[in-house]
Amino acid sequence: MNFTDIAEGLTVVQVDVEDIDAAADLFTGYLDFYGRQATLDEAREFLRQRLTRKESIVLLARRAGEWVGFTQVYPTFSSVSMAPVWVLNDLFVRPDARRGGVGRTLLRAVVDQAAAAGAVRVTLDTAADNTSAQALYESEGFTTDHPVKYYLKRTR
Repeated sequence: MNFTDIAEGLTVVQVDVEDIDAAADLFTGYLDFYGRQATLDEAREFLRQRLTRKESIVLLARRAGEWVGFTQVYPTFSSVSMAPVWVLNDLFVRPDARRGGVGRTLLRAVVDQAAAAGAVRVTLDTAADNTSAQALYESEGFTTDHPVKYYLKRTR
């Protein structure tokens, strides 16, 4: 997949296992943003496992020869919809590349790819205080799912 949209000179590509180094570098930036420390080797291995097992899809954004953003989605299913859905779990843009359309282009690439794959929706969550991400999602037509409460129980 090669997707060019909004931001001039920006290209989005889907990562193969062989091209994991750039994704791992951006993934560690994402983890740092959320206060989760991981080595580059740990990030690389996590992504390698997801891609080898075909558990996730990773997209990278490139501008002027530099990798500037990444997203990871997990295709799954909804029993109630009896259809595929995609969970957008990770979206990260390097701080020096923010406010230049990278996040929006990655988001649109995910939605377009999900639709092409037959998914009935893309779901995501974000930190309650991440208002810039919320503004992006809402400007792209994402809405909060008010009647649903999100629960979790940690297992470790």
